[in-house]
Amino acid sequence: MKIVVLKFGGTSVGTIKKIKRVAKIIIDYKKKNYKVIVVSSAMSGVTNELIKKSFEISDGFSESEHDVLVSSGEQVACSLIAGRLIHEGYESRSWLSWQIPILTKGKYKNSRINQINKGNIIKYLKKGGIPVVTGFQGLNDENRITTIGRGGSDASAIMLAKFFKAERCIIYTDVEGVYTTDPNKLKNAKKIKVISYEEMLEMASLGAKVMQPVSIQDARLNRIDIEVKSSFSKKSGTLITKRSNIVNNKIVTGISSTQNDSKVSLIGVRDKPGVAAAIFKPLSKNLINVDMVVQNISANGKETDLTFTIKTDDLNKTKKIIQQNKTINYRKLLFEKGVSKISVIGVGMITTPGVTFRMFQSLANKKINIKVISTSEIKISVLIDKKNTQKALIALHKEFKLGKKK
Repeated sequence: MKIVVLKFGGTSVGTIKKIKRVAKIIIDYKKKNYKVIVVSSAMSGVTNELIKKSFEISDGFSESEHDVLVSSGEQVACSLIAGRLIHEGYESRSWLSWQIPILTKGKYKNSRINQINKGNIIKYLKKGGIPVVTGFQGLNDENRITTIGRGGSDASAIMLAKFFKAERCIIYTDVEGVYTTDPNKLKNAKKIKVISYEEMLEMASLGAKVMQPVSIQDARLNRIDIEVKSSFSKKSGTLITKRSNIVNNKIVTGISSTQNDSKVSLIGVRDKPGVAAAIFKPLSKNLINVDMVVQNISANGKETDLTFTIKTDDLNKTKKIIQQNKTINYRKLLFEKGVSKISVIGVGMITTPGVTFRMFQSLANKKINIKVISTSEIKISVLIDKKNTQKALIALHKEFKLGKKK
């Protein structure tokens, strides 16, 4: 069977008018002789409203009941899509995760799909039906509904594509694809035609909102090609695939920036084995995500300065945890808000020397000071003053020739 998995995000199914548009997209694939499996998110805003209601009931609302509650939004959207397809003369029905079933492992609110029983859906596809599957959810060993966490409907679509060996997996959203940088920040941003899993994973981790990192990781591990495109346009989108499928002479594929970072520095920390672990262990236990980490050794070799970045929302909690940590000694604790991380990303950097120099020189030409530097195989990140973010994006976009051709 020639199977395509089509996933529609909350903005794509946010109104009845939009759901009618979605039905036309599905029918177009059906007319191309595809066996179509549809995955839907909840209508935009619905999940947040349900979460709000849970807090009104109880500050400590049961996690298992939370998953039952928030998963109901997808049920509504799937029913409406199936109902519209039936109206258009097609065989269709909604499939809830437990009816398939989609089996999960892990904790409530953040489970992972580990098995999908194909039999019922295969039978339905063979008789010409269009199954509309609830994304974002599954069934655990105790026969309880679980949810898959942020980006869960994307993960549902990717895993359905894996288990049903789909030819295509298409994620429909409200943007036309992945751009060289945020088009809301830079009008000259250009849509990327093809991007590797690794590049997309870096961009998503650094703030690109098209897909969640966990979904991209699922696609990479299972070698599922994904096309991201808009449900409001017929233009082609962005293909996310493995490196070997990409023929590209671009050194840098994209540039990402963050807006809500803070810098933490411990000055004069005693330099001995285990000190870094002693600093970061309590932060990890409190679910504080540490990003850029830089350590400098003093001239006497007995002390070190340790600098790292966190989200500003975690700053007060981080300050309290470090000050209460009696296992570490330091002379001074410094905090700085109003910083932004700028990253250039591209697999072309692996084989191309001089990218670091070009990035640093480009920022220097605009009198932008670099506070912290971190690198990986396909990424160079720098920390700068937040007020210089826009200036840096424009300079680097121009330096690496990423903009639209005039």
